[in-house]
Amino acid sequence: MVLGTRIGARQPCALATVVAIEGSVSADPGAKAIFAPDGRLLAGWVGGGCAQARVGELACEAMSTGKSQLLALDLRDEILGTGMPCGGAMTVFIDPILPPPMLWLLGSGRLAEALCAQAAQVDFAVTVLDPRAEAAQFPAARAVVDDDPSYAALAGAAAGDYVVIATQHKGDHLALRQVLTQPVAYVGLIASRHRARLVQEDLQQSSLSPALWGKVHAPAGLDLGARTPEEIALAVVAEMLARRRQRSARPRSIFEENP
Repeated sequence: MVLGTRIGARQPCALATVVAIEGSVSADPGAKAIFAPDGRLLAGWVGGGCAQARVGELACEAMSTGKSQLLALDLRDEILGTGMPCGGAMTVFIDPILPPPMLWLLGSGRLAEALCAQAAQVDFAVTVLDPRAEAAQFPAARAVVDDDPSYAALAGAAAGDYVVIATQHKGDHLALRQVLTQPVAYVGLIASRHRARLVQEDLQQSSLSPALWGKVHAPAGLDLGARTPEEIALAVVAEMLARRRQRSARPRSIFEENP
């Protein structure tokens, strides 16, 4: 059964707010609108015609980059402005509202519990998949699925999702084959280097393209010398965060920089 929050659609949107106006415009300061990922107006009003179309374009860009936009609209010149002369101008702040990245966590036990707790603390939405998992063990998870031994729920994984296989060798090679058919951003395998090589050999015998293997981190986690389940979880979450923020995770110090 599925315990906890139901796994549903995770769609971004953008909130546009008119922060300033000048002259005659069709929206007042504080007017708001919500835009879909394709630029469609879902609710609200920030001005019609070309103004709305231009705000929709910037809303799409903001959702793509994850960065807010400040848009100055000149409505006074049909040629130089937005193409809709209204005798005024307005400034619109566009703020993307993005769902937290999803972490699909395969496995149960102390390590999986630590991974769930630490990942949730840095805003990953965690779904646990394991026949032995219990909701009480994963209070920070958005969902706990205990009736899906073949991990069919992974068919709902989306681009940008993260997957960590922490099954402790219980079918981890089969789970990895399945995960690699999904368009996820990161795949981490909790395993020793010896076990990771055995799983790699299994992949070599599969029909999966070697091009897919590049997104597998095995053994998962930054090399922190971790030993305990909590330390290993910290190393894995740190690696996922580096991937999310597009960082190399290389140790750095300002004293290495030239003055």
